[in-house]
Amino acid sequence: MEIEVTGARIFATIPTGIPILGDFHITETLVVSWIVMAVITGLCIWMTRGLKVENISKRQAVAEWLVELVDGFVGENTGHKPQFKRLVPFIAALFATSVVSNLISLTGLRSPTADLSTEAAWAIVVFIMITAEKFKSMGFVGYWKAFTEPIFLMTPFNILSELATPVGMACRHFGNILSGIVINGLLYAALAYLSAKLFGLIPGAVGKLLSQIPFLDVGIPAFLSVYFDWFTGVMQAFIFCILTLQYINNASEG
Repeated sequence: MEIEVTGARIFATIPTGIPILGDFHITETLVVSWIVMAVITGLCIWMTRGLKVENISKRQAVAEWLVELVDGFVGENTGHKPQFKRLVPFIAALFATSVVSNLISLTGLRSPTADLSTEAAWAIVVFIMITAEKFKSMGFVGYWKAFTEPIFLMTPFNILSELATPVGMACRHFGNILSGIVINGLLYAALAYLSAKLFGLIPGAVGKLLSQIPFLDVGIPAFLSVYFDWFTGVMQAFIFCILTLQYINNASEG
């Protein structure tokens, strides 16, 4: 979605995509997601080149520190259960993808996480992992029997509660990222309008010329992006990963 500010009005256009192979469309979200994956893959290749046992480079030291950080994060949120060691690569990939996707908006590209389909895909994957863990701990019969507890009449509500897990995870992440984009768009429009009005008070051709330049759009939006882009982007990735680990850990306990 591109937002063009003209005076006090905002025009939003959503690209329909380029149709190829029949009904298949290449959307902006898909293209930027590929860019995000390419950036993460490139960083991983660069940081893991020429690994050594002794006399390691600063690059390798940072890579090892990141691995230990994720390993400790997973352990703290799963009670240090050995069977969850396998989640370390997944959580690292999930966090990196979420952070880069959130922060890529600073380059002018639309964040993939501002599209609900992105978070929905992540939530579905996590939901499958949660369900698989419940099958392991409760068994096939026990899993379905749990929906009838404490009484059979609660079955529909228990099913809705189960389905609410991926929906809540997806909407929480999506809503926070999209709200930041909308607020920034409105802020740019308001500052452009205020700039035009203030400099329009200058009489003559000078005032007319200066009123066309959104001077107030410089500085203030960049300052606020520290919160809406950097802080919120990293925090939402952090929360999504914590919820993933806690849901999976709770599922293993039946």
